[in-house]
Amino acid sequence: MKAMIVDDEPLARRELRRLLAEFPWVEIIGEAGNIVEAAKAIEADAPELLFLDIKMPGGSGFDLLTKLEHVPRVIFTTAYDEHAVQAFEVNALDYLLKPIEPERLAGALARARGPLPAPSAPRTSQIVERLFIRDGARCWFVPLNEVSLIVAEGNYVRLHWRNVRPLLGRPLSSLEERLDPQRFFRANRRQIINVEFIEGVEPGTSGQLHVQLRGGPEVEISRRQARVFKTLMSV
Repeated sequence: MKAMIVDDEPLARRELRRLLAEFPWVEIIGEAGNIVEAAKAIEADAPELLFLDIKMPGGSGFDLLTKLEHVPRVIFTTAYDEHAVQAFEVNALDYLLKPIEPERLAGALARARGPLPAPSAPRTSQIVERLFIRDGARCWFVPLNEVSLIVAEGNYVRLHWRNVRPLLGRPLSSLEERLDPQRFFRANRRQIINVEFIEGVEPGTSGQLHVQLRGGPEVEISRRQARVFKTLMSV
């Protein structure tokens, strides 16, 4: 498994490398000491696993994850425990406090070795499978295949995911370019639907379509997009 270490302390990076030497299936493909270096390296080398410190000069581990289009699996490594429950319990593989205990590292790596989601397209297509979202004090790793609806709110988008509605700080058009076209469909000017969540489709009075999403709202597909939808879905 290809992994990368992001930590501003050279000694901490060296110690983690020493501990990881006990796990020959983990290949350290790079290191970074700040989020600018890390963002470039992650997008260029596509690690499957990220060992990530939180507090670093020039920006935090939070800030780094919000910059990434492709978010690898993450194990946080930090000297501070105050963020653990509040921010990272949701989908991070683990939260390891320094000095890192070998037993805790082994447990985190056992979870990391689980099956990775199969990509729906080659990396060259730049399709995004997961997003890290920070909305106020809360943070999530959101698998996009679990998002039923994406709604524009000015220069932001609201994701309908499970029982939460996190707000992502980017415009709808920017996110749309990175979505899997086999899964997501632009219903109208403000909304993108995940076609795998469609429960039913009803015709409207003026050529539109009304789509009922599983566990979600009814969405209107505009007349123009309705023609495209019918062709794609053989409706």
